[in-house]
Amino acid sequence: MLIKKQSLTLLGAAALSLSLSGCSVFDWLVYKPDIPQGNYMEPQQVEKLRISMTKEQAEYVLGRPVLRDSFADDTWYYVYHFKSGRDASIIHKELVLYFAGDRLVQVKGDYELSSDFNTPLEQSKLPSVNAADGEGQPLVPEQRGDEKPLVEEKKIQQSAESKY
Repeated sequence: MLIKKQSLTLLGAAALSLSLSGCSVFDWLVYKPDIPQGNYMEPQQVEKLRISMTKEQAEYVLGRPVLRDSFADDTWYYVYHFKSGRDASIIHKELVLYFAGDRLVQVKGDYELSSDFNTPLEQSKLPSVNAADGEGQPLVPEQRGDEKPLVEEKKIQQSAESKY
């Protein structure tokens, strides 16, 4: 009788401890979605930024900022926050653009800027075929001739009377 009582108590304690820790034991089975928030930016987008860009050009390259300073529209904040559902890891990146008037003057943040950032957009050159020489023709996409249209249309004439 005593052995039955002890084994029943032990079994009850094991069931209670298993039920209390059940959530953490089977946590890997529960689906948790990834949570991305803010502006996701590729490094190629940030590398296109140049000093003296206008606000419209910067917005075209990066998209709308998450936050514009409400007291001065000369500071734009791009923030990206990603929380993984699987392992709860967090990625947080920021990019802050500073303008003087309508021109970009400074960029701070977690992204690497291009080596050509300090060259204004008007003074930069297109990559050339012989980039090592510094000479050659710039790389420009081929132009399609307009000799004939891509799709031929058949003209069908119908009078208004024959339609109805």
